[in-house]
Amino acid sequence: MFKRQVKSLNEILQKLLRDEGFETPLKERRLIDSWDSVVGSVVARYTGDKFIRNQILYVKITNPALKADLSMMRSQIIKKLNEKAGSFVISDIKFF
Repeated sequence: MFKRQVKSLNEILQKLLRDEGFETPLKERRLIDSWDSVVGSVVARYTGDKFIRNQILYVKITNPALKADLSMMRSQIIKKLNEKAGSFVISDIKFF
């Protein structure tokens, strides 16, 4: 007789995403999408392009004073963004 291993749908989907290489891009997209909610609407107004390369989030900030303020808060923002994404996705943020 067969002995079945019952797995939850969540386990199956996680394994599929990991095996097919979609897990990291999905987490990166989740992190980028959470930028506005983490930094707030005022900062979001001055935010342009955002992308991740080699675990570094690159964010275009159009206000120089705001760019300096965000640079000082870099470690707190990284921590909050990784928490929103649900895992360690980025290790640094570069503002340009």
